[in-house]
Amino acid sequence: MEREITTHTQPPENLQAFTLRELKNEIFKLLKSYLQDRYCVTKFNNETSSRFPVLSGVPQGNILGPLLYTIYTADLPTSNKTILSTFADDTAIFTTHPDQTTAALNLHDHLHNIEIWLRKWRMKINEKKSSHITFSLRQGQCPPVYNNQTIAPRAETVKYLGLHFDQRLTWKDHIAKKRKQLDLKTREINWLIGKKLPPIIRKQDTHL
Repeated sequence: MEREITTHTQPPENLQAFTLRELKNEIFKLLKSYLQDRYCVTKFNNETSSRFPVLSGVPQGNILGPLLYTIYTADLPTSNKTILSTFADDTAIFTTHPDQTTAALNLHDHLHNIEIWLRKWRMKINEKKSSHITFSLRQGQCPPVYNNQTIAPRAETVKYLGLHFDQRLTWKDHIAKKRKQLDLKTREINWLIGKKLPPIIRKQDTHL
């Protein structure tokens, strides 16, 4: 199960609970001032809107963003029946069991706990980027998995951290996509150096 989480608010109490254990008071005050009393405006052509308060989130691309997100999601619920893997705002949940129904149930229980946590901290799952895939050599599929009472789209292949996984883990889709990328880069290089230039090493010139 792969999903992307979007932050909709950053309550100071969640940050303070972490800083009381890990950060000095001066650093906490600095981070608090960075999050509170922020305003933004919208500019279009020569027109500028009035200021309005930013009630959630931080500017995209800022240096403190990854740190604040890590702090904010530090207590994301885990389960002893699943594996939770996170990288930036991408989250993948893995579970394995000989019985497909039991595997789906374990995943559902973990997702339910995460949904409760998300509602508490006013966060939202990007359902358009969430998917559900079953890795198995057996026939059949696991029962449906739900996101906020909505069935997660079932996928035959998924991409995670640059790798493409298919249901049988054959790597065919990953290899095909990487070959396509290499072909594209090769054409770009040929365009730069000129197609008529001979290769540095020819197959017929090599000897063992």
